[in-house]
Amino acid sequence: DLKNMERQYTFLDLQNLSEVEKSIENVQKELDLLKAQEEENQSLEKAAISNTAKAQKIREGIENVLLYTLAVNDALDWDELKDHQAFLIVEPTKPPKPMLPPKPQLAEIPQCPDPASEQYKPRIPLYLYLFKEKKKAVLDEADRAYKEDFLQWQTISEQMKVDNQNALGAWESQKDAALKKWDEDYKQACNEWKRRKEEHEANQSQYNGGLDKLKSEYEDFEKNAIEEYCRLVLARSEYPFVFSKDYQMEYDPAAKLLALDYQLPSIDVVPLLKEEKFIKSRNEVKKTFITDRQHRELYEYLLYSMVIRTIHEIFEADTINAIDAIAINGWVMSLNKATGHDETRCIMTISVGREEFLKINLEHVDVKECFKSLKGIGSAKLSELVPVAPVVSLNREDHRFVEAYDVVAHITEGENLALMNWEDFEHLIRELFEKEFSANGGEVRVTQASRDGGVDAVIFDPDPIRGGKIVVQAKRYTNTVGVSAVRDLYGTVQHEGAMKGILITTSNYGSDAYDFAKGKPLTLMNGGHLMHLLERHGRKARIDLAEAKRLHEAN
Repeated sequence: DLKNMERQYTFLDLQNLSEVEKSIENVQKELDLLKAQEEENQSLEKAAISNTAKAQKIREGIENVLLYTLAVNDALDWDELKDHQAFLIVEPTKPPKPMLPPKPQLAEIPQCPDPASEQYKPRIPLYLYLFKEKKKAVLDEADRAYKEDFLQWQTISEQMKVDNQNALGAWESQKDAALKKWDEDYKQACNEWKRRKEEHEANQSQYNGGLDKLKSEYEDFEKNAIEEYCRLVLARSEYPFVFSKDYQMEYDPAAKLLALDYQLPSIDVVPLLKEEKFIKSRNEVKKTFITDRQHRELYEYLLYSMVIRTIHEIFEADTINAIDAIAINGWVMSLNKATGHDETRCIMTISVGREEFLKINLEHVDVKECFKSLKGIGSAKLSELVPVAPVVSLNREDHRFVEAYDVVAHITEGENLALMNWEDFEHLIRELFEKEFSANGGEVRVTQASRDGGVDAVIFDPDPIRGGKIVVQAKRYTNTVGVSAVRDLYGTVQHEGAMKGILITTSNYGSDAYDFAKGKPLTLMNGGHLMHLLERHGRKARIDLAEAKRLHEAN
């Protein structure tokens, strides 16, 4: 049966085609898997190479920590510290005129009826000339028709004139409004550009003026200015790894001695990783590590280098010879296995005079031997973190701190925080942050209003990863906080040697403030953040800036 055979072969062909399509689909899936695996392998290989290079770079940086500072001048360049950033926003140019609405098509007024036209000339038969009254009636009818047409034309033409005038008036209004908006928008853009330029220059002038004042006070050997100068020197000191630069210092003008408590990094900054390699045949990453001995020796080398380097940086930066001697106590935070709590220990201490130190050729010294020859004190193995007594003890209680008092418990629901007493507001911020940080053993202190040095509160966070010294500024403002306040905070962070700065306000920030804070260790918290923080700790209030402004103006 030819028809049955034809159907059978057709079925077989379709079946074979389906199997071929399935085979192609399976092959494609395998190819996709292989491609994905290859991409993953390449990613793992790149990550392995990157991690190896990063670890090697940090170790090489540690080995050259001291040599690095010898290649730079640690004295502050006052002019370089200043803000010379030009105002980058281009002055607006007047844009092309806007597209104006098309002039309206005016209606054409019809021609006035002509009484001399044929339609108003009656045809009078000759015989009517014999009948004057009938002739007059015909003439009157023609005159009536003309007057009627004339009145109709007059009405229509007057209305058309009014319509045309209205259309022209509307067009003129639209055109004038468009041109006026175009001109006003340009003037507004120019005024805004001018305002931002003047604000930029004012902030720049204020910031640079502060540096000029600090320079003058430093050159006049004022105690606070010398301490501030040294903080700036250490804040600008670059290291091949990230750590919290936390230090306290005190300058004794009589002895010309700078005493410094330096929070040294933990051993975790030294990478254990020696090499990370991707083995393609096994699709796995193999890691090799430096030995525990190498790890500890490199860490100890780092600590000795950092102390010697810090002494060198301060002496070299002291261009007015205000410092004859430096005492450094090196502190490290570590876990006390007996108590299970982190604690900070002084593990190395040294006091050295300028004349003695400057005789040393640091380029060729063994840092440990150098430390010992300068009568530095530390255990034989610094990595064991054995505590020693500091050669000079600083008063670790900052003279700016004042007794704190609680505010949160007294806040009533619906209270306007923008009207709160400014001192209560600062203590409120202190209390809220204390509640946030106390769980990890953090401490928050409030500074005196008259001598805050740009700091309203200081947070000491012992967390080994994110911890350190954090400065806080509280602004009970009703207006937008400008970039100058954020710039001041950044300067304070550097001056205080803090790892971070927090600015918290009842209002909000301008875009320029957020732009300046980008990429810097600054956190900007507005009124919304403050309300959220307060609610997290069981209190509800409100922030009504308009009400606060009205009451302030009334008073």
